[in-house]
Amino acid sequence: MKLQKTNGYIQIIKGLQRYNRSPFIFQQQTWEQIELGNSGLVNAPTGFGKTYAVFLGAVIQYINNNPKDYLTRKNNGLQLIWITPLRALAKDIQRAMEEVISELGIQWQIGIRNGDTPTNERARQKKQMPEVLIITPESLHLLLAQKEYPNTFKDLKIIAVDEWHELLGSKRGVQVELAISRLVGLNKKTKEQNTAIKTNNKPLCIWGISATIGNLEEAKDILLSTLNKEGLIIRAPHKKKIEIESIIPDEIERFPWAGHLGIKLAERILPIIHSHKTTLVFINTRGMSERWYQQLLTVAPELSGVLALHHGSIELDLRLWVEEALHRGTLQAVVCTSSLDLGVDFRPVEAVVQVGSPKGVARFLQRAGRSGHQPDAVSKIWFLPTHSLELLEAAALKEAMEEDLIESRQPFLLCFDVLLQYLCSIAISDGFYPNEIFKEIKATYCYRDITVEEWNTLLQFLHSGGKALQQYDDYKKIEIIDGLYKITNRRLAMRHRMHIGTIVSDAMMKVKFISGGFIGIIEEWFISRLNPGDVFTLAGRNLEFVMIKDMAVLVKKSTSTKSIVPSWMGGRLPLSSNLGSMLRKKLSDAAAGNYTKKDREITALEPLFQLQKENSHIPSSDELLIEHIETKDGFHVFIYPFEGRLVHEAMAALLAYRISKILPISFSIAMNDYGFELLSDQPIPIDDTNVYELFSDQNLLTDIQKAVNASEMTKRKFRDIAVIGGLIFQGMPGEHVKQKHLQSSASLLFNVFSEYDPDNLLLRQAFNEVLEQQMEEARLRKMLNRISKSRIVICYPKQLTPFCFPIKVDSLRENISSEKLEDRIKKMQQQLEAAAKK
Repeated sequence: MKLQKTNGYIQIIKGLQRYNRSPFIFQQQTWEQIELGNSGLVNAPTGFGKTYAVFLGAVIQYINNNPKDYLTRKNNGLQLIWITPLRALAKDIQRAMEEVISELGIQWQIGIRNGDTPTNERARQKKQMPEVLIITPESLHLLLAQKEYPNTFKDLKIIAVDEWHELLGSKRGVQVELAISRLVGLNKKTKEQNTAIKTNNKPLCIWGISATIGNLEEAKDILLSTLNKEGLIIRAPHKKKIEIESIIPDEIERFPWAGHLGIKLAERILPIIHSHKTTLVFINTRGMSERWYQQLLTVAPELSGVLALHHGSIELDLRLWVEEALHRGTLQAVVCTSSLDLGVDFRPVEAVVQVGSPKGVARFLQRAGRSGHQPDAVSKIWFLPTHSLELLEAAALKEAMEEDLIESRQPFLLCFDVLLQYLCSIAISDGFYPNEIFKEIKATYCYRDITVEEWNTLLQFLHSGGKALQQYDDYKKIEIIDGLYKITNRRLAMRHRMHIGTIVSDAMMKVKFISGGFIGIIEEWFISRLNPGDVFTLAGRNLEFVMIKDMAVLVKKSTSTKSIVPSWMGGRLPLSSNLGSMLRKKLSDAAAGNYTKKDREITALEPLFQLQKENSHIPSSDELLIEHIETKDGFHVFIYPFEGRLVHEAMAALLAYRISKILPISFSIAMNDYGFELLSDQPIPIDDTNVYELFSDQNLLTDIQKAVNASEMTKRKFRDIAVIGGLIFQGMPGEHVKQKHLQSSASLLFNVFSEYDPDNLLLRQAFNEVLEQQMEEARLRKMLNRISKSRIVICYPKQLTPFCFPIKVDSLRENISSEKLEDRIKKMQQQLEAAAKK
């Protein structure tokens, strides 16, 4: 390598040698490509030093550019922007970078910029930017909204996008694309102005850092699209060693139901916690993490003080305390959600427990990699099922990991709401010239297919309110001054600044003690269901709801032993397509007896499979099972595509619509990740004569639109789009607009556009997002194609089967409290077991 002779490379190697370390080949390759001015994507397993591959490349470049005075130079301006998806990662990254800078003696400052950054620190950064700025996508857009922002980025050499696989396939990823397009545009201007100055004539480098995903090549192309260069992928040639062990219940329930089993197995993870220095216990939802924290303290009081809880709704100081304690190794275990999926280096973590199926191979790999977070260490992960059938998912995960069957992340396209927000952001700073910005956004992956007509429609909307809203001054945001598009109205500019970076999630409210002290945040819809005196759990504490005041939930400590566990919206993860495919394969193995005693999970499930065979059928991978069952509740049809709850929800609605065309009939619908149920008070006409026609993909789009309450779903999606796009103002601080009022405003706009501007771009986007994201239309079509080539097996069991029982339980959850539900289920299980023995 040419790099080996450079001063920068020599200094880095000397620093590593002091700790008896040497760089990996993939790190050195990255350093060399950065020095050559190239861009790309670094791909390596968790714990292999992806962060240092890019960061040290920036340091080497700096030393080589300033060989004589790199140790004494100060105030060099912003050299490296480090974009991270989570605020929680910023402190870890900063710590790792500062260790390197301190060792080398370089006078660099490492700054953090996100929603938690204090005002005085922001003011310092405005006067003098640090050399490295660790920033979230939202905060980067806020920088672009500042006056004279090009000066902030004039010295920028490298943009690093950390955990790119997490940002890809989201609107925050689109924010990153747009920000990069602007920074690349500024860099090109600087190059043109400095053609005579050779020292600052290198193009901007862009480097993504990513764990393995199924579409790695596409991920690289999306990130580098604005550069119009091929770029390269640098892979670590190492495969992380991962040991997976399933926790098998002593007794397999032959009639399983979701959620209850895991908490009963809490004592089974105590030996894991006690035999390792630190253990992370991953729970899929924030609500269940609260329950698990309490349960572990109940069964093991000795863990008090060395067991912590970490999720996104807990106040920042407590989360930071947990993260610091993890680094110091002073905690024995942390119950956590995806808030700790990502990170730099929790060295003391030796073991990971995954409670319940992670529903995706990539997520499972990411979590497993949190233990043994060094290249030569083995990552240990235990899988604890929350119901018997999840053991099948554990077997599927094992094989999928062996075959590197990693999910892809699909990019968002033509997000007009994010583009409207971005245009307003740069319009309140220095303004923009449409032709210049159009070229930049057209170069991004997300907007590469935007037409001139669509672009002009967006500009017209921002300038005059478009066809439907031109009578309302609040929608005339941008003025045109000598061709420059700019927001000059101070009130509109202030309102926009309040909501820059808004990517809609459920409305959150702060929870505070009535005596003072912040505890965390909780969703508005949950609090709206509580009455004063009700007790709920947050951050591991039982809290009594007192009142809502100044947009905060006021509470006091409670000694009550009973409490409501918050159920945050969007709690259930849908089964990924890859894991669904592998699940069908493992089920096929079980049906054919194609497994050995080493397949512990399938072996453990033999009693359940035997009962399923006796009562119905176990489908192979080229079969679809349909069960007709009559009970006192009515006539049930259970169908098992094993495609995930989102696809099943759309398929159930589609099937109900198609059957209703055969005869007038109404249904109630329930579903889980394995299948779905149609329930009616009359026999349901699905048989050998019509079943293939019912599962046809002909007229799929038309039938879906008629089957699902598409207009209502589109209205709700439009609300989110309208908020992001700046059509709906969410209120000033302390004046937060309630969700129902937002929905009312959005519905009014939706109706106005539908009547007066039916071709509105935001209406079209809302419909497309419902189709592609909520209904997973592409996956549904693929499933129907698969079924059309499969054998459809129709059975008529005399009672509920092991496969349909968990779906039936899910349908009961809607109307029965958790205590009464458990009693009802126990009775059902006893009755079914008694009938099975006969």
